[in-house]
Formats: sequence, C-alpha cells, structure tokens
Amino acid sequence: MAEKTFEENLATLEKIVSELEKGDVPLEEALKQFEIGIKISQDLQKTLQNAETSLAKIVNEDGSISDFGDGE
Repeated sequence: MAEKTFEENLATLEKIVSELEKGDVPLEEALKQFEIGIKISQDLQKTLQNAETSLAKIVNEDGSISDFGDGE
C-alpha cells in the first residue's frame, strides 16, 4: 500500500478530531482513534520539519548547498 500524502493524512486527522469532538464514540474506539490521531500528528509534524529544513537551504552557483542566510 502506498504511503498517504500530507494532505490525505491531514484530512484523516481532521476526521478523527471531528468524530471525537461529537462525543458519541464508544470509549474503546475513542482511545483507538486518539492513538491513531497522535501517530498521524507526529508524522505530519515530521513532514513539516523536513520541508522547513529543505526550504531553509539554497543552491549556490557552483551547485553546492548552504543554509539560507549563511552569506550575510
């Protein structure tokens, strides 16, 4: 099975939060969904951190990569 995209994971997390906010989910199912939501949230945070790291780098004229702002 292919890994879900950031957007798909975010939509899944939003659905879980919405269902839990309704309050009509049995306790055992709520705990299971909460655990899944935490895992998805951690994956989303990791993806965002990786994107931030990538965006904070620039490619120099010689093809080397340096952190954005090193030349100041």
